[in-house]
Amino acid sequence: MNNVSLLGRLTKDVELRYSQSGTAVANFTLAVNRQFKNQNGEREADFIRTLAFGKTAEIIAQYVKKGQQLAVEGRIQTGSYENNEGKTVFTTDVVVNQFTFISDGNRSENNSQQNNQPSNQTFEKQGNPIDIPDDDLPF
Repeated sequence: MNNVSLLGRLTKDVELRYSQSGTAVANFTLAVNRQFKNQNGEREADFIRTLAFGKTAEIIAQYVKKGQQLAVEGRIQTGSYENNEGKTVFTTDVVVNQFTFISDGNRSENNSQQNNQPSNQTFEKQGNPIDIPDDDLPF
């Protein structure tokens, strides 16, 4: 079983791009507080790389900005690539299956999107196409 649930704040605005086939790909990092405090009595956080695809990616990019809370459910995906120096870099990401906007005073709890079902809103494509072969997409 490969399931993960996270509640955190975006560390910066979502980066939205499109694959060669036009699939939206959103990259963002969630800062998730740890349950315990460190020796100085401060909470530490883990910074978790997160990916979303399709309408889910577009909705998150449109409505969630740096500092806002987001709850996501998904799966862990590992991979690797060769960097410019010829070294293999290993990656671990959470791929979003469903998400919920968390009320921050500007939103209501009704702004939840799950199972890639968009609301009746129009979404405009943003960003530039990136080179992601369709074989590398996780669906």
